[in-house]
Amino acid sequence: MGNQLDRITHLNYSELPTGDPSGIEKDELRVGVAYFFSDEEEDLDERGQPDKYGVKGSGSPGQETPTHHLHHQLVLNETQFSAFRGQECIFSKVSSGPQAGDLSVYSVSALPALCKPGDLLELLYLGPSEHPPPHWVVYVGGGQIIHLHQGQIRQDSLYEAAAGNVGRVVNSWYRFRPLVAELVVQNACGHLGLKSDEICWTNSESFAAWCRFGKREFKAGGELQAAAGTQHQQQYYLKIHLAENKVHTVRFHSLEDLIREKRRIDASGKLRVIKDLAIVDGKE
Repeated sequence: MGNQLDRITHLNYSELPTGDPSGIEKDELRVGVAYFFSDEEEDLDERGQPDKYGVKGSGSPGQETPTHHLHHQLVLNETQFSAFRGQECIFSKVSSGPQAGDLSVYSVSALPALCKPGDLLELLYLGPSEHPPPHWVVYVGGGQIIHLHQGQIRQDSLYEAAAGNVGRVVNSWYRFRPLVAELVVQNACGHLGLKSDEICWTNSESFAAWCRFGKREFKAGGELQAAAGTQHQQQYYLKIHLAENKVHTVRFHSLEDLIREKRRIDASGKLRVIKDLAIVDGKE
C-alpha cells in the first residue's frame, strides 16, 4: 500500500477489540482494517487552512520576537496514542503508564526558549470549531521553521506561521534514534522550495519526522516490501487510548498509513483546555 498517496477514509472503531496498552498480545493479531482510497481527495494537510495555520508573512533568519515574561502552560483534553512495529514501541503520546511523557502545550512566544535548532515542534489550533490536524515543523533557530505547508516546503517565522495557536516540542514521541542536530537542519534546508510533484511526503508530520530520524518509512511508498516467499510483510499497530484504560487497536501495513489515520483522528476531535498554568519567569 505504500504507493497509495491518498488519505484513508473514516474507520469505525466501535467493533474493534480492546487490548493491553503496554504492548501487543498474540490474540490481537486478528484485528483487521478495511482500507479505502481515492485518487481525487488530497491529504488533510494539503487542503489549506489560511485562517489557522496560514502564514501571514515571511520573517528573515535571526529575527526574534521579544520574549514575554508571562507564558501559559496548558494541559489539553486530547486523544492519546501509542504505535508499534511488531512488538516494538515506535511512537508514544500518552500521559500515564511506562511510556508516559509531558503533553503540555505552550504559547508560541514561549517556544523558542524551550527548543533548539533541529527540534521538532507540533503546532495546534485551539478553537470552538473543527480544527486541522496538528502541524509539525522543524525548528532551525532564530525564530525560524521549515515545514511542509500547502504543498510546498518552505521557511517561515514561527511567530507568523503559528499566530494565535499553541505548540510543544515533540522530539521524544517517535522512538527512533535521532540524527545529530546539524543533519536534521541540513535535511530540512536541503528540500526548501520543493513543490507538490517533487515532494515524497504526504503530510507535515512525515516530513518533519524524516528530517530528524532519516527513516525512509516516513516517505510515501518508502516502506520496504517483503519479497514473495521470503518473509512476512511488516505489521504496524496503532493503539487509541480511551477512557477507563480501554484501548482500540488498528493494524496497518505501512507507517505512512498509520500516520494518516492518527492524524485523521486528531482532526476529528475538538481540543479543550483542562488546565492553565500561568508561568512567570519560569515559575508557576
